[in-house]
Amino acid sequence: MPIPRRYRPLISASIMLSACILSGFAWGSEQDTTQKTSQPVEQRPFNVLFIAVDDLRPLLGCYGDTVAVTPHLDRLASRSTVFQRAYCQQALCSPSRLSLLTGKRPDTTCVWDLSTHFRKALPNAVTLPQLFKQHGYQTQGIGKILHGNGKPASDPPSWTHEPLLAINRDPILRYALEENLQGSGLKRAASESASVSDTTYIDGLVCDAAMERLTEFKANGKPFFLAVGFRKPHLPFCAPTRYWDLYDRANIPPPNPESPPIMAPELATRSWRELEGYSDIPSDGKLTSTKIQQLRHGYYACVSYIDEQIGRVLKHLSELRLADNTIIVVWGDHGFHLGEQQLWTKANNYELSTRVPLIVALPGSTSNIAANQRMKSCSKLVELVDVYPTLAEACGLPSPSGLEGTSFFPLLQNPHQSWKSAAFSQHPRAASSNRHKGHGNTMGYAVRTDRYRYIEWREWKTGNVVARELYDYKVHPSETRNFIDDPRYRRTQQQLEQTLSAGWKGARLPLPLKQP
Repeated sequence: MPIPRRYRPLISASIMLSACILSGFAWGSEQDTTQKTSQPVEQRPFNVLFIAVDDLRPLLGCYGDTVAVTPHLDRLASRSTVFQRAYCQQALCSPSRLSLLTGKRPDTTCVWDLSTHFRKALPNAVTLPQLFKQHGYQTQGIGKILHGNGKPASDPPSWTHEPLLAINRDPILRYALEENLQGSGLKRAASESASVSDTTYIDGLVCDAAMERLTEFKANGKPFFLAVGFRKPHLPFCAPTRYWDLYDRANIPPPNPESPPIMAPELATRSWRELEGYSDIPSDGKLTSTKIQQLRHGYYACVSYIDEQIGRVLKHLSELRLADNTIIVVWGDHGFHLGEQQLWTKANNYELSTRVPLIVALPGSTSNIAANQRMKSCSKLVELVDVYPTLAEACGLPSPSGLEGTSFFPLLQNPHQSWKSAAFSQHPRAASSNRHKGHGNTMGYAVRTDRYRYIEWREWKTGNVVARELYDYKVHPSETRNFIDDPRYRRTQQQLEQTLSAGWKGARLPLPLKQP
């Protein structure tokens, strides 16, 4: 993959070399003391193409969004199982990704922020790609898989080949317009429309690198686990102009609901303040309706930009005749607020921040499909922590002990069968700051059932509950009212308390709730 001149100073010689040469050396071999499989590599049934998208909520055509222009993901979905109610374990990049990659929840990984490495608490953990590595697969990460720069984003034991294009903070990879490149700090404009090629921004480079790696995997004939991480639609909302032009801003609906839930505690509705700090955003976060619509337009444009990159990768997979032997998983690390409930970005326990897209295509489902085969839409509750045991089962690999998710592989066969009735998430809050380090002073623990969301805000040191929330989606689908003090819900609250407590103790299949 030729690297444009503007990027060359940003990419080390070692990464440039590994982008061009695929050899048999194992990048993490010196630290990798895990047991290798005794079964021949050629008996491994499937490759895995593992596509992560940063900050992507289910704002896709295949999820019923009538505005989104996402033809490639919609086409993949038409041959896949689409999980309509999949939830992350914490609506923040690093905790969510590490929960999925380790198969353990944030209170086990001890990662609740953006700077802690999971191996501090779990030095012997076997990550999802590491499991495949142990069983003879080539494992490669391209783009954003683990979070951040430096050590938190690096885990040599997981990979046979050094990760590529993990850098994400230099402005030259985030912006294209001269006025933004000449700014200072990480945050310039919150959005950008520029008449440039897709590879001007880093996600276009990630796409090219992924296609090149697929070609090399095809040539050497060994099974692979290829993780491809796209950064958009993460802020800033920068995408080539042609993706902005796919939308008429007048047709993009405004935020709904526009107000926080009635009777919600301040802890729950506190802003993450990720949007604040960009040069065109007021420090108090109060936006005009014009700016709100511009930002929402930018988010849609970025979603379409990423859809195009994923489409190119999937097309290349098919052209290489690898689709019939490759499991494809597309997932978002958490949801995203775009002004709804007066919230922006993520870092809360509400539906829009915790619900994620999750699309799984089994081998053979992405090429030469019979005309009568259609999308399997699954409405059962699943969690990102379930992905690890699911992929292990799908590929016939033994799961390590201690995983805290449940394999949903049976739902890939029959998406309508009985399944677990609760999903769990959490998010910390500091006592007097919009930011947090570690677990904060107070942790919000949430359980999502078919009809309800129940949240307890607990002091970290004492375990005392300082606030509660209860939302009834049958009555208010958009979480517009907290029913915690409504006497009609007293019995439901008691049941939800038990479900939440059982969930965090490891009982993942609580009994169905009786309705009020």
